[in-house]
Amino acid sequence: MSDVRPLIGLTTYTSKNEYGNPVVALATHYIRAVLDAGGMPVLIPNLLSEAERQDLYARLDGIVLTGGGDIETRIFNGVDHPKVDGVDPQRDGLELPLLRVAAQDGKPFLGICRGLQVVNVALGGTLFTDIADQLPGAIRHDWHEGFPRTHLAHPVRVEEGSRLAQILGEPLLSVNSLHHQGIKDLAPGLKAAAYAPDGLVEAVELPGHPFGLAVQWHPEWLVEHESARRLFRAFVGAAGRVEQLMRQRMVKRSNGW
Repeated sequence: MSDVRPLIGLTTYTSKNEYGNPVVALATHYIRAVLDAGGMPVLIPNLLSEAERQDLYARLDGIVLTGGGDIETRIFNGVDHPKVDGVDPQRDGLELPLLRVAAQDGKPFLGICRGLQVVNVALGGTLFTDIADQLPGAIRHDWHEGFPRTHLAHPVRVEEGSRLAQILGEPLLSVNSLHHQGIKDLAPGLKAAAYAPDGLVEAVELPGHPFGLAVQWHPEWLVEHESARRLFRAFVGAAGRVEQLMRQRMVKRSNGW
């Protein structure tokens, strides 16, 4: 990695503050995890126009698709469910095209929780709109209430030979679990990289991509564990290598090569 910190874009959510004014926000744990891994975080607001999104995208060295509310069900022809919550069409409208372009361009990306679901849906996969109701034999995945976000809810089995296995160095990992939706049909071109005990896909990767990886758990809350730190370092390192390569190409062009 060069001395210049790679610029990492983090997707955000929209909300209102205590005065009722609209805000663009993101939990600080994402920002700290990227900083500690050597990246320079930049928040991506959902209100960008297409031209503004393209302008910002061109400057980023990597993208983190963060956690949040559910993707609009109609986008992946999903089954409506009463527990569908936090749908933000504006966020869907930014993140899904953003991921498709990053997948095509080879720009490093890391999906987290909702981010994994965005990756799968953007590339043609589908979701369980409520795991507890739709996945036979499902274990509990929605450990939101009454437990800290660092609570290790269940193990995941990391696929041998996967890129994730190489990064984490652990075939069996205990993770937190803060979601009620998950992958139903894996998108064409994606490879499952980890599974929960009930068979739910817990991580995916895009073969042949410089760094195309997503996990269903929240590693930004688990940075006291070496495996989580390895994941963020690997991602930022990949973004740094891409950034360095682009700088080298710019120097060659300026020298008339």
